[in-house]
Amino acid sequence: MLRLAGIARAGDLTLVERAFVHESCARETGVQSNERMEFLGDSVLGFVTAEWLYERFGDEPEGMLTLRKAAIVNDGELAATARRLSFASLLRLGAGLRAAGGADNTSVLADAFEAVVAAMFLRYGIEKTRRFLLAEHVEPVAARLRDLVDPKTRLQHYAQENLSATPVYRETNDGTPQHPAFTSVVWAGDRALGTGNGPSKRAAQRAAATDALAGLGKST
Repeated sequence: MLRLAGIARAGDLTLVERAFVHESCARETGVQSNERMEFLGDSVLGFVTAEWLYERFGDEPEGMLTLRKAAIVNDGELAATARRLSFASLLRLGAGLRAAGGADNTSVLADAFEAVVAAMFLRYGIEKTRRFLLAEHVEPVAARLRDLVDPKTRLQHYAQENLSATPVYRETNDGTPQHPAFTSVVWAGDRALGTGNGPSKRAAQRAAATDALAGLGKST
């Protein structure tokens, strides 16, 4: 029996079982697919994520919150959580899609995850659904946001919102053609925000942006 946070009794599984029925299976068997549930689950996921980010990052501008939300709710991350929760083994797919490896398809898994969210919301309401989402998806993904959100993009949003300036990077090459070594200094107007080193201009700029964010108290 499938067990998820907030779902503990066998009689509670009807909606959850429907959440795993892909359209390809519905066409072949005549059962109801999970498409409508995906629609609802997407909205519930977006709301819970936006609310959590609004509270967790209270001093960040809208642009950065939007970037964080997009990183959390994108199909790749949803599918990764679905794989971790063994959703692939529960999918009901049409014969052709299953033979083509559809059980590991990113879009199929992401849609199933959203449909499960809808099932939980419909059966148990927003509070239990929120607890499930935060514990199983939102908080674990957010913990990796340093890797998911490029530091240059983060610094650009912060500088434009708070410093009324666009960051400018100035590089020097201190290495050799065989062993390149760049130093980058990022400026906002006449203020140097950070310095970084790397084997390429891009790497040095990322390091400089990271240094700047740390100096501005925006390293998380």
